[in-house]
Amino acid sequence: MISLRYRAPVSIPILALFSIALGCQSQSTTSPVPAGNALSTEAVAGQLRTIATAGTLPELTWPSFPDYRQQVQGLYEATQYTPVWVRDGQPTPQAQTVITALENSRQKGLSPEEYDASRWPARLDTLKRAPNDADTIAHFDAALTVSAMRYISDLHIGRVNPTHFKFGIDVAQKTYDMPQFLLQKLLSASNPAEVLSEVEPPYYFYQRTEAALQTYLKLADQDHDAPLPEVQKTLAPGDAYPGVAALERRLQLLGDLPAPTAVSATSANYDGPLVDGVKHFQRRHGLPPDGRLGKDTIRQLNTPLTFRIQQLDDALERWRWLPVDFSPLPVAVNIPEFVLRVFSPDHRVAMRMNVVVGKAVRHETPVFGKDMKYIVFRPYWNVPYSITRSEIIPALQKDSGYLARKNFEITDQSGRVVTSGAVSADVLAQVRSGKLMVRQKPGPTNSLGLIKFMFPNEHNVYLHSTPAQQLFSESRRDFSHGCIRLEKPADLAAWLLQDQPKWTLTTVTAAMQSGPDNQQVNLTRPVPVVIIYLTAVVEEDGEVYFFEDIYGHDRSLNAVLAKGPPYP
Repeated sequence: MISLRYRAPVSIPILALFSIALGCQSQSTTSPVPAGNALSTEAVAGQLRTIATAGTLPELTWPSFPDYRQQVQGLYEATQYTPVWVRDGQPTPQAQTVITALENSRQKGLSPEEYDASRWPARLDTLKRAPNDADTIAHFDAALTVSAMRYISDLHIGRVNPTHFKFGIDVAQKTYDMPQFLLQKLLSASNPAEVLSEVEPPYYFYQRTEAALQTYLKLADQDHDAPLPEVQKTLAPGDAYPGVAALERRLQLLGDLPAPTAVSATSANYDGPLVDGVKHFQRRHGLPPDGRLGKDTIRQLNTPLTFRIQQLDDALERWRWLPVDFSPLPVAVNIPEFVLRVFSPDHRVAMRMNVVVGKAVRHETPVFGKDMKYIVFRPYWNVPYSITRSEIIPALQKDSGYLARKNFEITDQSGRVVTSGAVSADVLAQVRSGKLMVRQKPGPTNSLGLIKFMFPNEHNVYLHSTPAQQLFSESRRDFSHGCIRLEKPADLAAWLLQDQPKWTLTTVTAAMQSGPDNQQVNLTRPVPVVIIYLTAVVEEDGEVYFFEDIYGHDRSLNAVLAKGPPYP
């Protein structure tokens, strides 16, 4: 992780710039440091050098900072180990702004104690009482440097490197040279709060998630009700339910039932406006909006708001992993939501559709990002060897007519067809050894449907259509072997090819239905595709949606975060 957060030594021009900044700030109206402070200055420099070299500071909540040691050294080497946050024995305006940000970091989905939030009032008081004490100045300055570096980096690229989870997302391309960022941007800023705000991702979805987090933090303070009564069997509208009053309060708290809604205080039946409120709640939590009170719905209603807050925290962390600039038109698939979105250049949603993703057991769709480069109409399906071994070979052993019935054929490595009918023992042996391959011929029954979207990657995962359209009506849609099936593939193709006049929705549909087999159409420019994992999503209307952690990725992230810094 160190290599991701520090890239280059600080150059002489940065030192010159910092000297200029100090010259401007030396006009401060605070009282001058008394004569005889030269020795104190040397002592401060010595202390800062010792701290930076050691990579640890005992009074920090998390004392060890090996992942920032080089950056801290680089910063202080550029200033000849002069304090950067203290002038004339007082914290600079930039220091005050950063400390306020650290104290309010919970509003950003971060953990304030990772930046010593509760310790800053005492440190400020100590500095005020001993403005010329070398030990006090050095330790205050170093503590704020480490905390500021942690905060800025965590806010910009996230706390944990996604490669730790074997996710194919590269945060190295957006990391700051931290000494340079502090010296050129923050330490001399007339509006340091604005500089800090620009550190965060620019996406509307991120900003809405941050706003939702603040709302849920307030809701958690208001939530004092006991859990709703469990149900032995699913209740339909009109059935008796002893938790009617508690259900009304819960739905109103969460915004699923308008506060002025009149529900009879004496009614013991689940009916009327409560049913509509439950349907709204179900839609927001990945459940079929049938208005029935079953075990899953009660479980979601009883989920502590602290858990929802953690989901929002995790979503903010993952938004920070993504590239700052999506260009030209990015495609994003959110796995636990089972939804694909196309974003316009201003980060608004231009297209949305349901998808099917990989099964939660053994066939998880990976999290990664790559560039889409071409589309194939009426494709062959080259069956992966793992599927051939586990599914095709057993079927061939049981059914001699399996190939013809499923529209499969066996080919050699060059694509020459060996057989599309009977399979001899010798051919079967070569299939088993991997010398021969199985593929499914193009057509409406092909497992890939009539179109696939290719963004070459080591996972052999891509987007494609499917003949199994009925799956898109399911609320939970993890049914594939890892690839992503699209509800409206023709719409996506027409959108991606809109800069090629030949391709309209009509011509795309025609190519899918009756065009040449295996027809490849290249995109004029690569289009970024990001497969992400968010169990909390805030839509453009401000509605907050929560989804099951189907692959356990939230659980893995939270286990790492619980250990505290330094993070992998």
